[in-house]
Amino acid sequence: MKAAAFFAAGLFALASAAVSAQSAAPNDAQIAAIVVTANQVDIDAGKLAQAQSANKEVKEFAQRMITDHTGVNKAATELVTKLKVKPEENPTSKSLKAGGDDTLKRLKGLKGAEFDKAYVDNEVTYHQTVIDALDKTLIPNAKNEELKALLVKVRPAFVAHLEHAKHIQASFKK
Repeated sequence: MKAAAFFAAGLFALASAAVSAQSAAPNDAQIAAIVVTANQVDIDAGKLAQAQSANKEVKEFAQRMITDHTGVNKAATELVTKLKVKPEENPTSKSLKAGGDDTLKRLKGLKGAEFDKAYVDNEVTYHQTVIDALDKTLIPNAKNEELKALLVKVRPAFVAHLEHAKHIQASFKK
């Protein structure tokens, strides 16, 4: 139990650092890279949960993450292609990728209920961090109206994911 709390606290610190790693406001090409990276990190975690969890509710949630985040990445990729914008790696996207890789490595070392709890705790922290980044950094700094509209459009899905993850998290405490 203590290890899971430490794990979640570490993820929160890492995710917070990822969002603040960008000292200057990101441009649209950097925002595109951040969006694609953030979604891919959650797709990868969902795939791991699909493979490793035996909990039906966790597996269903993980599949929802894979499906929804793949859809967001498809929409983002189509938009940047249409706009002829090449996603530009930046400190935030690099930090998100490194954090995602670290999370996968930690999760792979866990089994059973310990894995499920750590995965869901990560999802709560991760989605809250992404919502904060959308609200404080990505949406306000997006210059292209279509990119900004896409970010605004997908935000409710991230909120729904957060609430779903919190629901599962609460069920573990019963």
